[in-house]
Parts: sequence; C-alpha cells; structure tokens
Amino acid sequence: MTGSRHARGTAAGRLAAALAVVGALTAGIGVWATVAEGDDRCAPDSRLVAPCGAWWGAYLPYDQDGSLTRPVHAFERKIGRRLDLVYTYHDMSGSALDGTLLTDDERELGRDRLLMLAWESTVWKEPHHAGWTETQLGWKNIASGRYDAEIIDPQIRRVKEYGKRVFLSFDQEVDARIKEGAGTPAEYVAAYRHLHDRFRELGADNVVWVWTVSGYLGMADEMKRLYPGDRYVDWIGMDQYNYYRCHGTDTWRDFDASQRPTYDWLRENVSDRKPIMLAEFATAPDPEHPERQRDWYAEIPRVAPTLPEAKAYVHWNRPVPGPGCDLTVDSGPGLDGYRTAGQDPYFKQPLPRR
Repeated sequence: MTGSRHARGTAAGRLAAALAVVGALTAGIGVWATVAEGDDRCAPDSRLVAPCGAWWGAYLPYDQDGSLTRPVHAFERKIGRRLDLVYTYHDMSGSALDGTLLTDDERELGRDRLLMLAWESTVWKEPHHAGWTETQLGWKNIASGRYDAEIIDPQIRRVKEYGKRVFLSFDQEVDARIKEGAGTPAEYVAAYRHLHDRFRELGADNVVWVWTVSGYLGMADEMKRLYPGDRYVDWIGMDQYNYYRCHGTDTWRDFDASQRPTYDWLRENVSDRKPIMLAEFATAPDPEHPERQRDWYAEIPRVAPTLPEAKAYVHWNRPVPGPGCDLTVDSGPGLDGYRTAGQDPYFKQPLPRR
C-alpha cells in the first residue's frame, strides 16, 4: 500500500508540475522565463542590458479603435512568443491621445514586457501621427525650459510614478530632424541634456536613456555633433533597413549588410562604451523572390552573436509611404522568417522584475 501511495504521489507530482507549466504558458510567462530567472548570470543590469543575449521587440501601430494591447497580443500569437519589448511613440502635445507617457495600454503591456517610449519634440497634426505631419516645438525652446511646467514636468511625474524602468528616446532619428527645422546639433544637445537633467531633478531615476539616430552614414558628421555625451546616454539606437525597391533603392542588402556598417561606425566614431539597440529594423519584400524576405529574418540568430553589443532588436511593423514599402511581417515568408528568428535562445532572456 505504501508503494501504491508513493506511486500515486509521484504521478500527482508530475501532473501538478505539468499543470504548472501549462498555466505559466497560458499566463504568457513562458517556460524559458521561469527557468532563466533563477540564473543570475543572465540577469539584466541596471541599464537593462541582458548579458547572455538580446531583447526581442517590436513597434506596432494602434488599432483603429485606439487599442494598443489588442494588436500586440495578436502579433504575439502570430510569432509564437511574447515580445520582450514594446516600442511606442509620443508627441509633446500633452494630449490624452498621443501626448501622455505611459497610457493605460502601455501600463498593462508593461506588466510583463519592457517599454520603450520615443518622445518627440513636436505636436502631431493627425491622431497617432497617421499622416506623418507635425509642428516642431524647437530644440532651443526645449533647452530653455519653456515647456517644462506645461508639458514636460507632468509627463516626468507620470514616468516616476510608474516606477518600473523604461527606455526613453528623445527625438529618435535625430539626424533626420535638422532639415525638418528642429534646430542645430548644438541646440539638440542642449535640449537632450536639459530633459535628462529635468528627469533627475524630479526624481524619475527609472529611465534608461537611448540616443537614437537613423544611422545613415551620409549624415556621419551631423551624428557626431548630435551626441550628448556618454554621461547622458545609456544606449545608442540605430534605425537601419533593407529598403529594396522602397525609397528608390534597387540593391538588396541581407541582414548583416544592412546593419553591420552602421553598428561598426557608431562603435568606432561615437562611443564603444554603450550597448547598441536596433531600435527599428525591417526589410521590404522582393516580389520576384518572396523567399528572400524569409531568409533575411531567419539569418538574424546567426549574425546576432557577431554584433555582440547589439542588445535589443526592435522590428518596425508598419508600412511607410511609397510603393514597395510594406515593412510588416504580418503574413507570408516574412512572418515565417521572423517567427523562426524569435524562437532562438539568444532572444530568450530573463526579464527584470522592475
């Protein structure tokens, strides 16, 4: 009888363990996260750098009814995993729709994901920047403190109240904004430093600062002059694409060729002390050879360890204006390749608890 009771107890233990695993998966935790959390060697540091691999993230546009959680969850079902990082964009309107950092949807998603907030010193003319048009507030005005009381300080207090660490990028692709009338490189550096110091003054020390450029090497001189300095930057972000047949290009660049030149240049010419974030990346499709899009993404796990300081990979999953510019991986070969890449252990790192 004792033997039978022991056998039943062992079987019950196995069943309980199996149910616990199923429950974890159902809750969106994932077996890998549960196991990895006990391995301190792979725990991210105070700057949210994962030492054993890299974060897997994406930017996804809002649903038509204004939901962000719904498209994120739908995308995660397609790719067969939870995103580590969700990237969102905000203007400085102070409006509830686009100018509020950490909306209710962002807070909900942030319960078991990292958040990356891109904050633009503009006021968008259409909801969620639908038409890509905006009014510049001007870097010299940000630096002077003109918008502190009305716009900036209330949002800083919201971030502080949130408590969990968040990535923050001020005017991402800043090298492209000079010609848009935002100001000079010196004015940007002053604005960035002012914003950084304002967060510190108000006690919002849960921000990890990301300085993000397009990475287009034709703007090399401007990028150097736009860098606020290692004291003010935790990560360096770059937005590089394979724009095949989009924006008038006709050269197919595989994942390595699309990312490595800018990665190397930033390490050699801006700072070799900061982790790199592929803050936006994607490939346009090749209509004549659809498998190329699949292979472009499937190549990422092979290339990633050879870019050892690239510690976050954030896909831009939104079409941009122009023929051939559907950069999404919502279906077809692109989805197949992206899904395969995201299953690699290199992109399955333990998330921080706060």
